[in-house]
Amino acid sequence: MTQDASARIAGRATMAGTERYRQRHAGRCAEDHFSRVGGLWLSSIGIGTYLGEPDERDDTAYRDAVALALRSGCNVVDTAVNYRFQRSERAVGAGLRRVFEAGDVARDEVVVATKGGFIPFDGGYPTDAAGWFRTALLEPGIAAPDEVVANCHIMTPRYLEAQIEWSRRNLGLEVLDIYYVHNPETQLSEIPRSEFLVRIRGAFERLERAVAEGAIGIYGVATWDGLRVSPDHPGYLSLKELLAAAEQAGGPDHHFRALQLPVNLFMTEACLEQNQKSGERRASLLEAAADAGMTVMSSGSLLQGQVIRAMGAGFNEGMPYLETNAQRGLHMVRSAPGLATALVGMRAAAHVQENLATAKHPRMPGQEVLSIMRAIKRA
Repeated sequence: MTQDASARIAGRATMAGTERYRQRHAGRCAEDHFSRVGGLWLSSIGIGTYLGEPDERDDTAYRDAVALALRSGCNVVDTAVNYRFQRSERAVGAGLRRVFEAGDVARDEVVVATKGGFIPFDGGYPTDAAGWFRTALLEPGIAAPDEVVANCHIMTPRYLEAQIEWSRRNLGLEVLDIYYVHNPETQLSEIPRSEFLVRIRGAFERLERAVAEGAIGIYGVATWDGLRVSPDHPGYLSLKELLAAAEQAGGPDHHFRALQLPVNLFMTEACLEQNQKSGERRASLLEAAADAGMTVMSSGSLLQGQVIRAMGAGFNEGMPYLETNAQRGLHMVRSAPGLATALVGMRAAAHVQENLATAKHPRMPGQEVLSIMRAIKRA
């Protein structure tokens, strides 16, 4: 069930609000659990909402997990309109309303990020997908068949406009703090790079208007492969080209300010590979993003549990102050130099408590994290 505009919660994350939240949790978290990035204080651990079944059981689990995380020192919530067929956004919205109405957390203390680009369906996979596309997207003029790439992805301005509105309704919010174009590298599977740059500039122009209209705070791209792969890969995304497109769309004061990509002990490219350019020098993604003043968040911080299962006894010895491999894997990611927030999927109260217990400990020195990553890569 979506909400109409009159029921949406006003406001957005602010410096004053996120600072208030940080101060309130100062006693239970290490001092560096929060970092000031892009004019906001962000927790080093954020809650992700990707996995799960499209059913009421996981709806309730996510609602409760979001509420518990927000009460426990996590003020970053990440979702997407297509996660669990829009159900994750709706569960996040229910969790937000619970803590806001109880007075436990204020709207200006929380950073809510979502994404658009994939075809989301509604509530579950339809028995007639073509019919759903015709009714939901084609007949209202939101999308056309020839705009669909890889049978799943659309990146036109009018489609993103509609997706922003769907997300605002699902979440029950007037303003989405961060809005990502979701896996834009999908487009490169079917169109030449020159056309991709035209399309991404058009998307950014529409997102700049969404900022001006008060629908979103800032925007960015959330990728899986694009920012990690080498420049000669067909799906490679150049941060320098994306920044140029944003400047063409919004001028020097554009609002393209956020990135999301996988960072974990198996996927270390953002930290180690110099696959980007900052000025004329080669740089890692995290270095180039820092130079550009961008906020970076990691997805797949535990790679759906694969990191936990692969960690050996050496990690126990190196981090005896942590109790579980989930905490150790997450601790290393949240400590990666240049990363603002490590996102991790959490549906159970026990996992929220386990993961956020990591925040009691100061982040590791960045160079130590890079050394561990290099050693793992060599092994």
